[in-house]
Amino acid sequence: MWQQKSFENEEQKGILYLVPTPIGNLEDMSFRAVRILKEADLIAAEDTRNTKKLCNYFEIQTPVVSYHEHNKESSGEKLIHKIKEGMKIALVSDAGMPAISDPGYELVEAAISERVPVVPLPGANAALPALVASGLTCQPFYFYGFLNRSKKEKKLELESLKKQTGTLIFYESPHRLKETLTVMNEILGNRKAAICRELTKKFEEFIRGSLAEVLEWAQRNEIRGEFCLIIEGADESKVNEEESTWWETLSIEEHVNHYISLKNLPSKEAIKQTAKDRAINKRDVYQSYHID
Repeated sequence: MWQQKSFENEEQKGILYLVPTPIGNLEDMSFRAVRILKEADLIAAEDTRNTKKLCNYFEIQTPVVSYHEHNKESSGEKLIHKIKEGMKIALVSDAGMPAISDPGYELVEAAISERVPVVPLPGANAALPALVASGLTCQPFYFYGFLNRSKKEKKLELESLKKQTGTLIFYESPHRLKETLTVMNEILGNRKAAICRELTKKFEEFIRGSLAEVLEWAQRNEIRGEFCLIIEGADESKVNEEESTWWETLSIEEHVNHYISLKNLPSKEAIKQTAKDRAINKRDVYQSYHID
């Protein structure tokens, strides 16, 4: 266990700051974020070119170094070493919150393992603004981020989320939007949905309706910009009903074998779970399975 006191002796120790940057509108940059970037010894950026544009806009002269998906291991080691020597380093991604569908998690993990203080700043991200303006239930929600690019893997991921009752949040790129909405409609069914385009930018747009309706919109229009998809969660009563009756077409032997072969339970535990599902005595299940 390690109890981090973020602001105790702040001036005398190295710190890793996680600094969110605007997802479109530069006015969303907080006063504190600008101050931290100015006071830091170094800014670690996903794309140094993009970050230098941001720094120029806010007259931030702090040196910028590269930290991205392809150099995160070697660059991360150097950054942790510098922080342990007493440097204050601010981690930023191209837009939004570092480590949320962007590089950063591994650096945070390494910092914590080395007892390096990690101080997050609140700020811009696409998921929560899209959620609160979607018109769908805000709590609970399940943030997934980007689905797999492979259609086959995408289907498997959505199958695993099919019974999730919280509102679902995804990110998607413009050239994969139509396929993703098509697969969602196929796997999840025609649920309520909202897709949000170019949040905080001049062409910000919300398309609200059912999955079938937003899919039709996507098929009729030219797709531009980055998207956040907000999808209604599963109906809890239907999920409970499905979970309680999935075994009804199975014999007791098939029911027990389901737990043995698919859930890798020993026969004793499989019999016990089968009895629980059917609300019958486990001795009856044992007799039916082993004797009958």
